[in-house]
Amino acid sequence: MEAQAPAVSSPLAQLPNALTIARLALIPVFGVLMVRAGHRPSWPAGVAFGIAGITDQVDGFLARRWHVESRFGQLADPLADRLMIDAAVILLAYYDRLPWVGLAVIVGRDLLLLAGSALLAPRGIDIEVNVVGKAATWVLYAAIFFRIVIEPATNWPLYLFWAGLALALAAAVLYVRAARRELRR
Repeated sequence: MEAQAPAVSSPLAQLPNALTIARLALIPVFGVLMVRAGHRPSWPAGVAFGIAGITDQVDGFLARRWHVESRFGQLADPLADRLMIDAAVILLAYYDRLPWVGLAVIVGRDLLLLAGSALLAPRGIDIEVNVVGKAATWVLYAAIFFRIVIEPATNWPLYLFWAGLALALAAAVLYVRAARRELRR
């Protein structure tokens, strides 16, 4: 199958990767804002996290729409997503705004996906992101955003977090099944 020519000019074709790099650069800014807030809600940290969530969706959409997908984007985009969510969950757990078991599940799932990628990549196997994984990411971004900006005593963002975590685990099961199918070929 032939690669399609980019649908935009060369400078604009770099925008998806630039958004991914900006999201990676936003992680330490977000961390500082969260640490400053401590146990209190933080709109500045929430806005930084929200921008990361929005750019996560925008960069991939633009890359596909403009036919400018790159190997860098395929690797860096999910890495930036995982690092931002992991940083947020670690800090929220540290400040007693999310349960430690949620952190353990998120980090465990990410380590499983990382190990799977390390196993599959040398074999030339690439597992596509599934709709359950996309939904999990959106729900987790929303839950974490609300947990950052709303008073800790408010429980509904925590329920949303558990729903996102359940979706993330379901997506991980689907990824493992797809990987096993590909390895058997």
